[in-house]
This record gives sequence, C-alpha cells and structure tokens, in this order.
Amino acid sequence: MGPTIGPVVVLLGAAVIAVPLFRRLGLGSVLGYFAAGALVGPSVLGLFTDPDTILHFAELGVVMFLFIIGLELRPQKLWALRAQIFGLGLAQVSLAIALLSLAGAAVFAFPPVTAFIAGAGFVLSSTAVIMSTLQERKEIASPEGQKSVSILLFEDLLIVPLLAVVAFLSPVGQGSGGLSAVALALAGLAALLVTGYWLLGPFFALLARARAREVLSAGALLVVLGAALLMEAVGLSMAMGAFLAGVLLSGSSYRHQIESDIEPFKGLLMGLFFLAVGMSLNLAVVAAEWPLLLAMLLVYVLVKAVAIYATARAFGGTNLAALRRTVMFAQGGEFAFVLYTAAVAGEVIDGRENAIFSTVVILSMAITPLILIAADRLLRDPGSTLDGVEPASKLGGQVLVIGFGRFGQIAVQVLLAWGAQVSVIDNNPNRIREAARFGYKVYFGDGMRLDILRSSGAAQAQVILICVDDRHAVNSIVEQVQHEFPNAAVLARSYDRGHSMELIRAGVDYEIRETAESALLMGAEGLRRLGWDEAAVAKALDDIRRRDVQRLAEQVQGDIMSGRDKMLTAPVPEPLTPVPPVPKGGS
Repeated sequence: MGPTIGPVVVLLGAAVIAVPLFRRLGLGSVLGYFAAGALVGPSVLGLFTDPDTILHFAELGVVMFLFIIGLELRPQKLWALRAQIFGLGLAQVSLAIALLSLAGAAVFAFPPVTAFIAGAGFVLSSTAVIMSTLQERKEIASPEGQKSVSILLFEDLLIVPLLAVVAFLSPVGQGSGGLSAVALALAGLAALLVTGYWLLGPFFALLARARAREVLSAGALLVVLGAALLMEAVGLSMAMGAFLAGVLLSGSSYRHQIESDIEPFKGLLMGLFFLAVGMSLNLAVVAAEWPLLLAMLLVYVLVKAVAIYATARAFGGTNLAALRRTVMFAQGGEFAFVLYTAAVAGEVIDGRENAIFSTVVILSMAITPLILIAADRLLRDPGSTLDGVEPASKLGGQVLVIGFGRFGQIAVQVLLAWGAQVSVIDNNPNRIREAARFGYKVYFGDGMRLDILRSSGAAQAQVILICVDDRHAVNSIVEQVQHEFPNAAVLARSYDRGHSMELIRAGVDYEIRETAESALLMGAEGLRRLGWDEAAVAKALDDIRRRDVQRLAEQVQGDIMSGRDKMLTAPVPEPLTPVPPVPKGGS
C-alpha cells in the first residue's frame, strides 16, 4: 500500500503547501500548482520520473471542466455561436499561425516545415488556464466570455486538420491517412451527436428510477468519459467530446444533479493537471537552451498577441476588450503537446526541437497568471474605478445586506419601510454610484472576504441577508458567516432548487429561490385572467407552496429526484376547489 499511496500524499502535500502560499502572495493558484509540480518533478526533487503519464491522466480535469461548461450551453445557444466559432475563431487562428510561422523562419531560421509546426502548436491556447480564469471572473456567460469560448472550441476542432497535416508532411506516413483522419473524426462527431440526442435522456431516466444517487453519479461519469474516449479514438480532443456531451445534457431535468456530482472530480483533476504540466518542465533543457527559449518565448508571445489584438479589433472589439483577450490567449496550451508528439513520431521534427517547443509552451502557461495580474491592474475599465465610492469600514446595524442588485434592492425596501437599521455592501462601483442617485447609501466591499465582513458590522448584526447572484459566492459567504458570526440569522438567496438543497443542508436559517415567488404570482395572475375568484387563487397558491415545501424537504434528505409525487405534472383528476369559476364581468 505504501508505494501506491506515497505519490498521492506527495502530490497533495505539494499542492496544499504551494497553492495557499502563492494565493497569499497574490500570484494565483495556477502558478502555485505549476511551481509545486516543478518542485516534485524529475528536474528538481525527482519524486516523479514519468510526468507524461500523470499529464495524460490529469487531462481528465480539463475534460470535466468542459463538460460542466457544456451543461450551461443549450444546443440552440451553441448554434447561435457558429458565426463566432468559424468566423472569429478561424480568423484569429489563421492569422496567428501565419505570423508565428513567419517569425520562426525569419527570426530563428527554422526550416519552413519546422517553423509551421512550432507556430501551429503555440497557437493552441490553454483551455484549462483560460476557462479557469473566465470562471473565477464570472465572465463565461458575458459577450466577451462567449467569444473566448467560441475561439477555444475552434482551436479544439483544429486539432484534427493539424494532425492530418502532420501525417501528410511525415516522411514515414507519406501523407496516407490525412483524409481518412478527417473522415473518421467527422464520423465520430456524428455518432456522438446522434447517440446523445436519442439515448441520453432515456438513459438517465432509467438510472433515476433506481433512486440511488451513486448510480446517477456513475452514469454521469460514464457519459463524460465515454464521450471523451470516443473523441480521442477518432483523433479529436477528449475535452471536445466532454463538452458536446454536456451540451446534449444541458436541457435535461437531471442537469443540476449531474453538475453537483461532477464538480468535485473537476476541481481535483484540474489541480492535478496543472501539477503535471509543472512536472513536465525540463530544467536541463532550460539550462542548456535558455537564450533560445527566452527569445522564442518573447517573440512568440508578442507575435501571437499582435494577431489576437488585430483580429479582435477587426471584428469590432473595443480597445480594452481586445487587450484583455490578447492577454488571456497569448500563451500556448496543452494541445500543443499532442501536436508536437505526433510530429516527433512522424519524424517531422526531432527530439531536441520537441523539447524546446514544449518547454516554451510550458513557460508561457506558467507566466500567464503573472501577466493576468499585471493586466488586471493596468487594464481597468474607467467605469470600475472607486471614485466617489466609500469602502465599508466600521459599519453597524441590525441587518447587514450583501449585494444590492435587483434582488437586494427590493429586500432592502421592505426592511427600511419599518425602520430597521440596515448596512448594505456591494462589490460593483457602478451599481453603488447608481444607487446613490436614488438616495441609497451602499458601501464598497466583497462579501466573500472575512475582513470586509468584519468591517461591515457582521459581528454586531442580528440578521445577515445574502443577496448576491452567484451560487458559489453565496456558499462561500454562508460558510464564513456561520463559522465566524454564529449569532446572526443567515438569510440567503438561492439560484435554483439544487442550490436551495445545498443551503438547507448547510444550515441557513432561511433560503428562497430567486424566481420562485415571482413565478407563483405569475401563475396566480393567469388563474385570475381565467376568471377564478381570489379564494380559489389563494387556495391554489397554498397548495403549490405546501407541495413545494414537502418536496424540498424530501430532496434534502434524498436527492433531486425525491418527492416527484408532489409535483403537478398532469391535469389533476378533480378541481382544487369546488367553487366554480366566475365569468369576467359576472356576479
């Protein structure tokens, strides 16, 4: 057991020490993983001698990540992105490959084929780094975030034609298999789409009848890994397969359950992936070739940056948006290793060139967190400055409200109507300034930070309302408030039913789904328009609320599929009330 458990303990120990340290220094968790991987890898301590094997396994983290992103994208939404995928994505990649190939030949005197392979590999940005950044910034659903996702999807699709080009250029393969590789990839895509469209729904419905959460989790993992394996078998990336599987399941009623089951695997494997990339850094190559490595790193990052910025502006992006996208995409990515490995196997490049090109990619990924930190400080939106905004400090009141969006604004009015002493914080300077125009005093502060909660008077507050619109932020605030300020009643806004279950299990004093009551009122108004009197409408509302509370209680004890008998999914056999509807205008 020792030899099996030992490496796991080393990896977890390195991550547990390095990541908090780097986050405390403001360098981010990704760079911490890289550093920890380099430390325990073959170049320093030598505790691991085969990072490629770990890297291949750790790619499952990227696979899980893309699956969860796919769950958030309906097929209709993905189809709406087709112009960005094959327009913006194609333009950026084509220009970047052309400029990088030219730079390789002109600056470093690489042969044309070698220059093309080096540039084509570097153009494939890191899905893991970019998607992690977008998720941390909560920008995936924004217009700019959708453009970034579109470019990444095109780069994933580009793997197949690039591998076909490598096969064509290979003196070993003599071009055989290039067209067949494309045909095989298209057949694999078609098989995945057809299977997913017709079979995934019935498959999960069958698993749900077992009423065993672990069976549903196993089914979700089977779908993710099966789709990834199929795409890898036909020459596409595993991440592409997982993403498409997520998209196909995005309209399923089991989506939230599946997402909550996959989330822990995703986070752990993503960390392992970054550790493996750090292990792959060959410091012997760095020591022997450092002038060439640094020159290539500088030239390739700058040339790719020019291509990204020019494309962004050509497609109507603002200067600020173009600069931010440039900073995010200027590095190489994990799929470059796949291309370079295939090129070595086909004798298109030699082992030394593969080591150099791969090391340049790893170094570019390692410096990306530092570049992003610098860019965040330099590329600030003029509207996001703190001019005229007062930070939270020594606040006090009966109630602390965290978040002053459309939800928090209504909740605050109820409290103020009866003279409650309320302190309000928000982390959006524009929203705070807008609130001031209407007479509200809102202080600047991030509710996820414990020092800000203390400055905002959380220790003295009798009630804390968590009104932010991000479920991960809500969960983080709830955890800190319950641990540090146990005397305060915690009232939380939930995103959906699955989030309500999480909050109830966490022990909040009160939770409410952000759309539940407004949806009930809309349905009630529909009954009124059909001619129902107020007594009948009130009875219908009471019945639905009672059913919902009972169902939620069963779900908290079980899973998302519990309590289905409480739902009205078909017309009831008899009216909810014996009172006949009163025609409009009647008596």
